[in-house]
Amino acid sequence: MTEILSQDEIDALLTAISTGEVDATDYSAAKEQKKVKIYDFRRPDKFSKDHIRTLQMMHETFARLTTTALSAQLRALVSVHVASVDQLTYEEFIRSIPNPTTLAVINMDPLKGSAVLEIDPSITFTIIDKLFGGMGEVSKISRELTDIELSVMEGIIVRILGNLREAWSNVIDLRPRLGNIETNPQFAQIVPPNDMVVLITLETKVGDVEGMTNLCIPYISIEPIISKLSAQYMYSSIRKGATDENANIIQKRLESVGLPVIAEIGEAEINVQEVLNLKVGDVIKLPNTKIGSDMVLRISGRKKYKCRPGLVANRLAVKVGEQIEDIPDELLTTSRREDEF
Repeated sequence: MTEILSQDEIDALLTAISTGEVDATDYSAAKEQKKVKIYDFRRPDKFSKDHIRTLQMMHETFARLTTTALSAQLRALVSVHVASVDQLTYEEFIRSIPNPTTLAVINMDPLKGSAVLEIDPSITFTIIDKLFGGMGEVSKISRELTDIELSVMEGIIVRILGNLREAWSNVIDLRPRLGNIETNPQFAQIVPPNDMVVLITLETKVGDVEGMTNLCIPYISIEPIISKLSAQYMYSSIRKGATDENANIIQKRLESVGLPVIAEIGEAEINVQEVLNLKVGDVIKLPNTKIGSDMVLRISGRKKYKCRPGLVANRLAVKVGEQIEDIPDELLTTSRREDEF
């Protein structure tokens, strides 16, 4: 609506222009700078640039974890990294993927609704070939998966979902579960066609075979936690992980860990023949240990205290004395070699 000026405002504006306080060209320049931004009401933007950046950072972690997991399982060089993060309608996503393909419907508990993980057929059949003992060479197979192949891919996808949970851990305790695997995109209608989704595209390479892996998450699933998808929230949650409370919990758990404690009287060097000839009653001389000298108390193999032997309720015991510095084995070896020369 156009604003109507009063007579007093008009007089004041004319006076300012005539005296030179206001330049009339400023108004025309401001008017020329106005630009019209095209907005498509059929596909409104649901995610801000900050949300997109945060999702990209989260799934870069997911890509690194998946790279490690698949490399170990397939015994092959696997590379996964985020190619793009886009927002589009679900219909556009369905039209962009091949048919048949591998579509895993994922329950995003505790979030509402489901997500879709789509794996390019070339990557799918390469993974299957590697797990069945093949070389994982490039193949142009275009068919639906058999029951055995579906079972194999279920194991791969379940392992991938474990990485997805870890990547989302700073935002929410996500517990993704595999629902079912479809090969026809038309049978995976998780949301209406015009609903907005975020599409994370991952460039995947298994050996010499390259393809795309797409993770499609509807906006209605992410909407309850959309405020947490910001870099500021993620960094603050990471800092919270290093609080004194958590440090105390870790310390209490470590206090219950068992450690071996050994009282060492001394040491001596004997050859293998002498060991074979040992019998009950033999005496082994300890050249570096004198009668009445302190023993060394080792905790988990490291020298920590001097101690004295004794009895407590008819049981052998040691009395802990002063703390000593642990001497690295390298120094002990060096000193022995110097003594030999």
